[in-house]
Amino acid sequence: MKQTLTINVAPAVANTIASQIETIVYSHEPGVEVQEETIIPVTKSYLLKGLDCPNCSAKIEKEVGELDGVQSSVVNLMKQTLTINVTQTAADTIASQIETIVHSHEPDVEVQEETVMNVTKSYSLKGLDCPNCSAKIEKEVGELDGVQSSVVNLMKQTLTINVAPAAANTISSQIETIVHSHEPDVEVSEIAQEYYIPAKKQDTNTSYNNEDKKLTIRLAIGAAIYGIGMALTVFAKVPLPVELVFLIVSYIILGGDVVWQAVRNISKGRVFDEHFLMSVSTIGAFVIGEYPEAVAVMLFYQVGEFFQSLAVERSRKSISDLMDIRPDCATVRRNGELITISPESVAIGEIIIVKPGEKIPLDGVVLDGDSMLDTRALTGESVPRSVHKGDEALSGCMNQTGVLTIKTTKAFGESTASKIIDLVENASSRKAPTENFITTFARYYTPVVVILAAILAILPPILLGGGWTEWIRRGFVFLVVSCPCALVISIPLTFFGGIGAASKRGVLVKGSNYLEALNNVSIIVFDKTGTLTKGVFNVTDILPANGFSKEQVLEYATQAESFSNHPIAKSILSAYGKEIDQSVISDYKEISGYGISAMARKKKVYAGNTKLMDSEHVEYTACEKVGTKVYVAVDGQYAGCILITDEVKPDSKKAISDLKHIGVEKTVMLTGDDEKIGKAVAEELQLDEYYAQLFPDQKVEKVELLDSKKRQGSKLAFVGDGINDAPVLARADVGIAMGGLGSDAAIEAADVVLMTDEPSKLVDAIDVAKATKQIVMQNIVIALGIKSVFLILGALGIAGMWEAVFGDVGVTIIAVLNAMRI
Repeated sequence: MKQTLTINVAPAVANTIASQIETIVYSHEPGVEVQEETIIPVTKSYLLKGLDCPNCSAKIEKEVGELDGVQSSVVNLMKQTLTINVTQTAADTIASQIETIVHSHEPDVEVQEETVMNVTKSYSLKGLDCPNCSAKIEKEVGELDGVQSSVVNLMKQTLTINVAPAAANTISSQIETIVHSHEPDVEVSEIAQEYYIPAKKQDTNTSYNNEDKKLTIRLAIGAAIYGIGMALTVFAKVPLPVELVFLIVSYIILGGDVVWQAVRNISKGRVFDEHFLMSVSTIGAFVIGEYPEAVAVMLFYQVGEFFQSLAVERSRKSISDLMDIRPDCATVRRNGELITISPESVAIGEIIIVKPGEKIPLDGVVLDGDSMLDTRALTGESVPRSVHKGDEALSGCMNQTGVLTIKTTKAFGESTASKIIDLVENASSRKAPTENFITTFARYYTPVVVILAAILAILPPILLGGGWTEWIRRGFVFLVVSCPCALVISIPLTFFGGIGAASKRGVLVKGSNYLEALNNVSIIVFDKTGTLTKGVFNVTDILPANGFSKEQVLEYATQAESFSNHPIAKSILSAYGKEIDQSVISDYKEISGYGISAMARKKKVYAGNTKLMDSEHVEYTACEKVGTKVYVAVDGQYAGCILITDEVKPDSKKAISDLKHIGVEKTVMLTGDDEKIGKAVAEELQLDEYYAQLFPDQKVEKVELLDSKKRQGSKLAFVGDGINDAPVLARADVGIAMGGLGSDAAIEAADVVLMTDEPSKLVDAIDVAKATKQIVMQNIVIALGIKSVFLILGALGIAGMWEAVFGDVGVTIIAVLNAMRI
């Protein structure tokens, strides 16, 4: 091993830590030599082309991580990449060592160091509605030369790839070939970076409707011919050749595309999929004389596929309807005239006019007008929100009553509507562990059952003698039942629907992996201000000292805080209520965790907490009242204290109680406020623990401490306002941004965004996560349970082709309908 100790340490103690470490080491191992290494790491990335073994990936990651000079090693199996942090001295020689390690596990994997910036390209896959085919397309495109990553988004019907520039020009034709090998009717086109007007959306929906109609007509014709043939056979006793004509024609109509797809896949080396299983089993049924059953299997298989298509389309539509906040156009005032243009063409600082009934196209500040805004698409709340001059107006809200004049503050791509649309649409690309397990399970499961079916059809007649027809029939029944469609389709569909259900409640989940993680949350850590409390501060008292008046203390504090956007600063400015001459203020400095220093009319002013007073050696009188205190010093002399209070949110107490009721084991609060405030809030809300007077980095330390104490297999969630809590949000297993409406930092930093200021939304998020997981587990049990029973019955000769049809298609339809409940 490397025999190293690596630490992250605060700068203040970095110079003195070495002797302490040496003392600790010698207390356990007196003979060990301790030497400090100054490390300047280099990040290097390698493409492991052809890597597809999770077990080998883990071994490669571990062994590369143990090489001299390597600080961290991460293998991304989906991207087939290895990313390392390595010291500069080892960076030049590391490539050959990595290649040796990789080839010791995977001799055929090609190792390439990545030195070029890849190109991102997106393709529209118009008509794609099969989760199983999506996964195959994603995998095969990802294996093309030059492709670093490949992600299919079923909801958006898009494929996004990162590809080397050398391969970017020729990749489109290869992608089209792969897509059409799985879905011949899907239209593939490269997406240009442009604004999509509603007419294009409407055309897309019409196309889907036409495809559905075509499939419905085909199924109806095939079923009708099949029904006529069966009726003639039963009632008119027509001869076998006539019966066969009807059955073969109906089979070609119903299953011709399936058989043709199986043939194409086999020619490309892809044998074990549902097309192969259906084709072999139905053609085999014809061979052994079970003609009606063969057609029935194909008919019901196609009906199951039709239900799958409808289910995916329904889930996609529910999310699309919810996210229909993309504005159609923007009315801009330019050169005294009003013109209607694309929102993407509007620059920051331009003036836009929004009439009643129109969506606000870009984020901005209201310059003129009063109105009520429908924020349902952003927050899930049906109660309109009033806006007046000076208020913030967010894109995606529907203007209901008055005409608004708005000055834009963000470009279209950075606006709230764009960020939310992108977040929800791309959520399906982050797969839950259960989804990944099912995909891997199906990959190995299908070849195994095909081999078992072959053994069942061949081995017993050889060992027992004779009975070939009966055992071959059992083998085909085994094949039909074993198709993993129910799992492969319903599990992604359930998570897909769960993300949509959460969105309807104003909870944005960035991926099904986070939705699943919410099920296992045992500890929830809350920031106080803006999360459990309103974050609306009011000055309630001013305590002057050393001859200063209340007005002077407030004025000096106002001057010091005049450049700050902190809620406490705003409360002081609001209490002052006068215009501030900022030209007399200089040398402004905001000291994180302490307060502010500034020069005001040639006087040095400090405004902050007791730590600031102590650090500047100011003698002060500590205020004993409950509330946030801002101590003010002028030219080194203590001037007084300003007392500011915050209110607990109305539903915070109920939210904490409900969280405990649904199984959360511990609720904890972290705050930078003093001990008295922290204790008062914690007692009011009946929290299990609280920690007060914390710096931002100390919050991370507390989260790490709590994380180390959590129950094995459980998760820790941190809930903060997403602005100054980004490090803690990133450190937690699940980072949850509270009150993310309009907050860029919240949307960027968190894994889950609660779009209102209500802590109770967290209970809704966990409820949806638990309901989703429950349906997923139900479908796994239903699919594997029923299939296991029918596989055994088929092997014993008790179940025939009709039972096999239910064991496959029937179970798939049940699972899909169950998934749609979410």
